[in-house]
Amino acid sequence: MDVFFTGDDDDEEGDEERMPSCSDYVMHFFTIFWKVLFAFVPPTDCLGGWACFISSICVIGLLTALVGDLASHFGCTVGLKDSVTAISFVALGTSVPDTFASKVAAMNDKYADSSIGNVTGSNAVNVFLGIGIAWSIAALYHASRGEQFKVHPGNLAFSVTMFCVCAFICCTVLMLRRSALVGGELGGPMRYKAPTVVLFVGLWVFYVFMSSLEAYEVIQGF
Repeated sequence: MDVFFTGDDDDEEGDEERMPSCSDYVMHFFTIFWKVLFAFVPPTDCLGGWACFISSICVIGLLTALVGDLASHFGCTVGLKDSVTAISFVALGTSVPDTFASKVAAMNDKYADSSIGNVTGSNAVNVFLGIGIAWSIAALYHASRGEQFKVHPGNLAFSVTMFCVCAFICCTVLMLRRSALVGGELGGPMRYKAPTVVLFVGLWVFYVFMSSLEAYEVIQGF
Protein backbone atom coordinates (compact mmCIF):
# COMPACT_ATOMS: atom_id res chain seq x y z
CA MET A 1 0.00 0.00 0.00
CA ASP A 2 1.53 3.24 -1.10
CA VAL A 3 1.37 6.23 1.21
CA PHE A 4 1.52 9.73 -0.24
CA PHE A 5 2.46 12.77 1.82
CA THR A 6 0.95 15.96 0.50
CA GLY A 7 2.81 18.27 2.84
CA ASP A 8 -0.38 19.81 4.27
CA ASP A 9 0.85 19.29 7.80
CA ASP A 10 4.03 21.21 7.07
CA ASP A 11 2.04 24.07 5.56
CA GLU A 12 -0.22 24.21 8.58
CA GLU A 13 2.79 24.32 10.90
CA GLY A 14 4.37 27.07 8.81
CA ASP A 15 1.17 29.09 8.89
CA GLU A 16 1.06 29.07 12.69
CA GLU A 17 1.75 32.46 14.20
CA ARG A 18 4.98 32.87 16.10
CA MET A 19 4.49 33.42 19.80
CA PRO A 20 5.79 36.80 21.00
CA SER A 21 9.07 36.77 22.87
CA CYS A 22 9.97 38.61 26.06
CA SER A 23 11.51 41.49 24.07
CA ASP A 24 8.29 41.77 22.06
CA TYR A 25 6.28 42.20 25.26
CA VAL A 26 8.71 44.82 26.57
CA MET A 27 8.64 46.84 23.33
CA HIS A 28 4.86 46.58 23.20
CA PHE A 29 4.65 47.94 26.75
CA PHE A 30 6.88 50.93 25.94
CA THR A 31 5.18 51.73 22.63
CA ILE A 32 1.53 51.11 23.53
CA PHE A 33 0.85 54.86 23.88
CA TRP A 34 2.21 55.61 20.40
CA LYS A 35 0.36 52.67 18.89
CA VAL A 36 -2.92 53.93 20.31
CA LEU A 37 -2.13 57.50 19.21
CA PHE A 38 -1.34 56.55 15.62
CA ALA A 39 -4.32 54.18 15.50
CA PHE A 40 -6.44 57.30 14.94
CA VAL A 41 -4.66 57.91 11.61
CA PRO A 42 -7.06 57.00 8.77
CA PRO A 43 -6.11 54.11 6.47
CA THR A 44 -4.43 54.78 3.14
CA ASP A 45 -7.54 53.94 1.08
CA CYS A 46 -9.47 56.95 2.46
CA LEU A 47 -9.62 59.99 0.14
CA GLY A 48 -6.89 58.61 -2.06
CA GLY A 49 -4.39 58.48 0.80
CA TRP A 50 -4.54 62.22 1.52
CA ALA A 51 -6.32 61.73 4.84
CA CYS A 52 -3.58 59.38 6.02
CA PHE A 53 -0.84 61.71 4.75
CA ILE A 54 -2.19 64.88 6.38
CA SER A 55 -3.06 63.13 9.64
CA SER A 56 0.37 61.50 9.81
CA ILE A 57 2.12 64.81 9.21
CA CYS A 58 0.09 66.46 11.99
CA VAL A 59 0.74 63.69 14.51
CA ILE A 60 4.44 63.48 13.64
CA GLY A 61 4.71 67.25 13.97
CA LEU A 62 3.05 67.12 17.39
CA LEU A 63 5.36 64.31 18.47
CA THR A 64 8.44 66.15 17.19
CA ALA A 65 7.45 69.34 19.01
CA LEU A 66 6.90 67.40 22.24
CA VAL A 67 10.21 65.55 22.05
CA GLY A 68 12.08 68.73 21.11
CA ASP A 69 10.55 70.66 23.99
CA LEU A 70 11.44 67.92 26.47
CA ALA A 71 15.01 67.86 25.16
CA SER A 72 15.28 71.64 25.55
CA HIS A 73 14.02 71.47 29.15
CA PHE A 74 16.50 68.67 29.89
CA GLY A 75 19.41 70.74 28.55
CA CYS A 76 18.30 73.72 30.61
CA THR A 77 18.02 71.55 33.72
CA VAL A 78 21.51 70.04 33.46
CA GLY A 79 23.04 73.42 32.58
CA LEU A 80 24.10 72.87 28.97
CA LYS A 81 24.50 75.80 26.62
CA ASP A 82 21.73 76.34 24.09
CA SER A 83 23.99 75.61 21.12
CA VAL A 84 25.14 72.30 22.61
CA THR A 85 21.60 71.30 23.52
CA ALA A 86 20.40 72.15 20.02
CA ILE A 87 22.96 69.98 18.18
CA SER A 88 22.69 67.06 20.60
CA PHE A 89 19.46 66.41 22.48
CA VAL A 90 17.08 68.57 20.45
CA ALA A 91 18.45 67.40 17.09
CA LEU A 92 18.51 63.78 18.24
CA GLY A 93 15.01 63.94 19.70
CA THR A 94 13.40 65.61 16.70
CA SER A 95 15.08 63.11 14.35
CA VAL A 96 13.55 60.06 16.05
CA PRO A 97 10.32 60.08 13.95
CA ASP A 98 12.37 60.59 10.76
CA THR A 99 14.65 57.71 11.74
CA PHE A 100 11.77 55.27 12.17
CA ALA A 101 10.15 56.46 8.94
CA SER A 102 13.41 55.93 7.07
CA LYS A 103 13.79 52.48 8.63
CA VAL A 104 10.33 51.45 7.45
CA ALA A 105 11.03 52.87 3.98
CA ALA A 106 14.33 51.00 3.76
CA MET A 107 12.74 47.71 4.78
CA ASN A 108 9.74 47.98 2.44
CA ASP A 109 11.45 49.47 -0.62
CA LYS A 110 13.76 47.71 -3.05
CA TYR A 111 16.09 50.68 -3.21
CA ALA A 112 17.40 53.18 -0.65
CA ASP A 113 16.01 56.24 -2.44
CA SER A 114 12.97 56.60 -0.20
CA SER A 115 14.83 56.28 3.11
CA ILE A 116 17.70 58.60 2.18
CA GLY A 117 15.33 61.06 0.51
CA ASN A 118 13.19 61.11 3.64
CA VAL A 119 16.16 61.97 5.86
CA THR A 120 17.54 64.70 3.64
CA GLY A 121 14.11 66.10 2.80
CA SER A 122 12.89 66.23 6.39
CA ASN A 123 16.06 67.96 7.58
CA ALA A 124 15.87 70.44 4.70
CA VAL A 125 12.26 71.26 5.58
CA ASN A 126 13.11 71.61 9.28
CA VAL A 127 15.96 74.03 8.58
CA PHE A 128 14.81 76.03 5.56
CA LEU A 129 11.09 76.15 6.33
CA GLY A 130 11.25 76.21 10.12
CA ILE A 131 13.94 78.86 10.49
CA GLY A 132 12.78 80.72 7.40
CA ILE A 133 9.22 81.18 8.63
CA ALA A 134 10.30 82.17 12.15
CA TRP A 135 12.88 84.67 10.93
CA SER A 136 10.51 86.08 8.29
CA ILE A 137 7.80 86.72 10.90
CA ALA A 138 10.35 88.33 13.21
CA ALA A 139 11.72 90.49 10.38
CA LEU A 140 8.24 91.66 9.38
CA TYR A 141 7.36 92.44 12.98
CA HIS A 142 10.47 94.54 13.55
CA ALA A 143 10.08 96.23 10.15
CA SER A 144 6.55 97.27 11.07
CA ARG A 145 7.96 99.00 14.14
CA GLY A 146 10.78 100.66 12.19
CA GLU A 147 13.46 98.45 13.71
CA GLN A 148 16.07 96.11 12.28
CA PHE A 149 15.98 92.40 12.94
CA LYS A 150 19.47 90.98 13.45
CA VAL A 151 20.50 87.41 14.20
CA HIS A 152 23.86 87.00 15.86
CA PRO A 153 25.71 84.04 14.28
CA GLY A 154 27.35 82.92 17.52
CA ASN A 155 28.69 79.39 17.05
CA LEU A 156 26.83 78.90 13.78
CA ALA A 157 29.80 79.41 11.43
CA PHE A 158 32.03 76.83 13.10
CA SER A 159 29.18 74.36 13.57
CA VAL A 160 28.04 74.57 9.95
CA THR A 161 31.60 74.17 8.71
CA MET A 162 32.15 71.04 10.78
CA PHE A 163 28.78 69.70 9.65
CA CYS A 164 29.61 70.29 5.97
CA VAL A 165 32.92 68.44 6.34
CA CYS A 166 31.23 65.44 7.97
CA ALA A 167 28.39 65.51 5.41
CA PHE A 168 30.93 65.50 2.55
CA ILE A 169 32.59 62.41 4.02
CA CYS A 170 29.20 60.70 4.38
CA CYS A 171 28.22 61.48 0.78
CA THR A 172 31.57 60.18 -0.45
CA VAL A 173 31.10 56.92 1.45
CA LEU A 174 27.58 56.51 0.05
CA MET A 175 28.89 57.04 -3.47
CA LEU A 176 31.64 54.46 -2.93
CA ARG A 177 29.10 51.96 -1.61
CA ARG A 178 27.28 52.12 -4.94
CA SER A 179 30.03 50.01 -6.52
CA ALA A 180 29.27 46.46 -7.58
CA LEU A 181 31.41 45.17 -4.72
CA VAL A 182 28.94 46.41 -2.09
CA GLY A 183 25.80 46.84 -4.17
CA GLY A 184 24.05 49.79 -2.55
CA GLU A 185 24.00 52.61 -0.03
CA LEU A 186 22.29 50.56 2.69
CA GLY A 187 22.86 47.01 3.89
CA GLY A 188 25.29 44.71 2.16
CA PRO A 189 27.81 42.27 3.64
CA MET A 190 28.70 42.70 7.29
CA ARG A 191 32.34 43.51 6.48
CA TYR A 192 31.11 46.67 4.70
CA LYS A 193 28.00 47.39 6.74
CA ALA A 194 29.62 47.42 10.20
CA PRO A 195 32.49 49.82 9.33
CA THR A 196 30.01 52.18 7.67
CA VAL A 197 27.87 52.31 10.81
CA VAL A 198 30.92 52.88 13.01
CA LEU A 199 32.17 55.64 10.69
CA PHE A 200 28.83 57.48 10.53
CA VAL A 201 28.27 57.30 14.29
CA GLY A 202 31.86 58.39 14.85
CA LEU A 203 31.38 61.40 12.56
CA TRP A 204 28.29 62.45 14.53
CA VAL A 205 30.16 62.11 17.84
CA PHE A 206 33.10 64.05 16.37
CA TYR A 207 30.82 66.85 15.18
CA VAL A 208 29.05 67.19 18.54
CA PHE A 209 32.34 67.00 20.42
CA MET A 210 34.12 69.66 18.35
CA SER A 211 31.11 71.99 18.36
CA SER A 212 30.81 71.61 22.13
CA LEU A 213 34.48 72.43 22.63
CA GLU A 214 34.07 75.57 20.53
CA ALA A 215 30.87 76.56 22.36
CA TYR A 216 32.63 76.36 25.73
CA GLU A 217 35.64 78.25 24.31
CA VAL A 218 38.03 75.34 24.79
CA ILE A 219 39.12 75.73 21.17
CA GLN A 220 39.04 78.87 19.05
CA GLY A 221 36.29 79.08 16.40
CA PHE A 222 35.88 81.36 13.40
